[in-house]
Amino acid sequence: MELFLEPWTIWVAIGIICIIIEIFTPGFLFFSFGVGAILTGLSALIIPSPIFQIFTFAVITFLVFILSRKLSKKLISSNYEETNVKALIGKIGKVTEKIPANEKGYVKIGGEEWVAVSKDKKEISKDTRIIVNDIDGNKLIVTTDDE
Repeated sequence: MELFLEPWTIWVAIGIICIIIEIFTPGFLFFSFGVGAILTGLSALIIPSPIFQIFTFAVITFLVFILSRKLSKKLISSNYEETNVKALIGKIGKVTEKIPANEKGYVKIGGEEWVAVSKDKKEISKDTRIIVNDIDGNKLIVTTDDE
């Protein structure tokens, strides 16, 4: 008994395998190949030409890859927010212990107290409103809010 698989079944099998691989890998690359292979398999039922199948696979895979990349970048970048200590950059707080020139003081931001230094190395007095410009280790680099 001779085992002969139709071209469309091979394309669909390759597509399913690629989509299964995509489940375990990031980036939508195998997803593009999988969708391209499955749609090529379905089109091979109508037009059995190998050249048509290769062309169809290439075009569909390319289009799915471009569209999925745009979609994933849009979804990922629009909801991105800084986390942990980096989320403090741009926040406004109040000096709780004077920040001497070229030395450390303390500021309060959102109910938490942090060690802070002046960005421009100038003294910042107690109760002055500050804005966080950067983070250096566990110190906040701040300037007065009126600058």
